[in-house]
Amino acid sequence: MQRERDDATLPKFWTLVTMRSHPNKVEAVMNQLADVKTFSHVKPEDTDYSGGGLRDFFLYRDLGIAKATGGQVICHLVKANPDLPPEDGTGWHRHDCEFQIVIMMKGWARFMYEDKPTLVKAGDVVHQRPGIVHYLYDYSPDMEYLEIVSPADFKTVDMPPATDKVPPVTPWK
Repeated sequence: MQRERDDATLPKFWTLVTMRSHPNKVEAVMNQLADVKTFSHVKPEDTDYSGGGLRDFFLYRDLGIAKATGGQVICHLVKANPDLPPEDGTGWHRHDCEFQIVIMMKGWARFMYEDKPTLVKAGDVVHQRPGIVHYLYDYSPDMEYLEIVSPADFKTVDMPPATDKVPPVTPWK
């Protein structure tokens, strides 16, 4: 049975290409936004954690991927600022991006994804679909995660609360 193709369901950074070896087959391939020819190897001593990122209560360590990919992807480590325990969290927001994953390296964080409380612990991987409304409202003092987002200059947009039923913050000792 032949299935009709719906191009509208493909993410906009994918393109349909007819395969030369099989002219009756179509393959989705990722667009190349920039001619990336840069090799990158960042060691722990190459970059430090610093403030001044999206959130004051987090510290960020740039891993050089935005520069290496010509802005196609940002990859950074994010950790809890030991001087600023959680109070209000990130607030409700969404990201204007094509792709985002969070890999929890240490500790834990509690998110609201729309109206669903979600505990993300060390070793967990979260794919945050584009545009999902969420709120990181609580995290451990040792929280550290790797975040990979495309494009590198993604925007964060404040949003109205998806629910008023957000659990309380866990005080640091």
